[in-house]
Amino acid sequence: MRWKNDDVPMFERPEISINYEITGSGPRVLFFNGSGATLKTTALLIGALAKTCTVLAHDQRGLGETSIPDGPYTMAQFASDGAALLDHVGWDTCAVVGISFGGMVAQEFAVSYPQRVEKLVLLCTSAGGEAGSSYPLHELGALPVEERAARITTLTDNRFTPEWLASHPDDAAMVAMRNEQATVPKSKETVKGEMLQLGARIGHDVCNRLHRVTAPVFVTAGRFDGIAPVSNSEEIVKRLPDATLSIYEGGHIFTAQDRRAIEDIRTFLTTGQRP
Repeated sequence: MRWKNDDVPMFERPEISINYEITGSGPRVLFFNGSGATLKTTALLIGALAKTCTVLAHDQRGLGETSIPDGPYTMAQFASDGAALLDHVGWDTCAVVGISFGGMVAQEFAVSYPQRVEKLVLLCTSAGGEAGSSYPLHELGALPVEERAARITTLTDNRFTPEWLASHPDDAAMVAMRNEQATVPKSKETVKGEMLQLGARIGHDVCNRLHRVTAPVFVTAGRFDGIAPVSNSEEIVKRLPDATLSIYEGGHIFTAQDRRAIEDIRTFLTTGQRP
């Protein structure tokens, strides 16, 4: 192990250094983040889970403070990084939570290491294959900047037309914040890491392996999500031996739009009860 300047540990694997953190107290949770997301950009969500759980989260390969190994990357590699991190911190088993791309990794983890998963929470994600894939985000890079921003807005929540945003100031503020973040310049290395992650996402397909998951599963989705539509979550539930689905009033960021979502997730992680 080596340490960063701020005394935060870095976990060394062959060819990669993984930036991670452990926060909160309560049941142990391994958290997998979304596309392009880092510990910094998802601090609010991680903090919300850490109010009732001990959360182990990391910058996935190619992102944040974690190193950027040469690609291409595979979903199996992202899952393997999580398993190695559990070994590193001494957790044999734990609950696993994944959002969006992280939900894809969480599924890959759960079918590859089912004996290590106590509970599984999947947020706004897809299983791939016959169970449906999330929107191909890698295709957005070819669009002009303004068109790309507009497309991302309606994919995030298909209600988010200019007319809707004009009459819903809270939603408009969220969109403005996301658009502002998107204008922050990125280094070539950062862009490289994000593209390698999106490349791995293209090949995601656990559809015919979900039956391997033995833990209880709580699947959550936003009613107006254009990236991972509700139908994809329904297909996931069909293929799991012990799973339930809850649909919330929001889009791909429903955890920030419907406060019931975080409350229900924390209840499941701490008591096993699903709504």
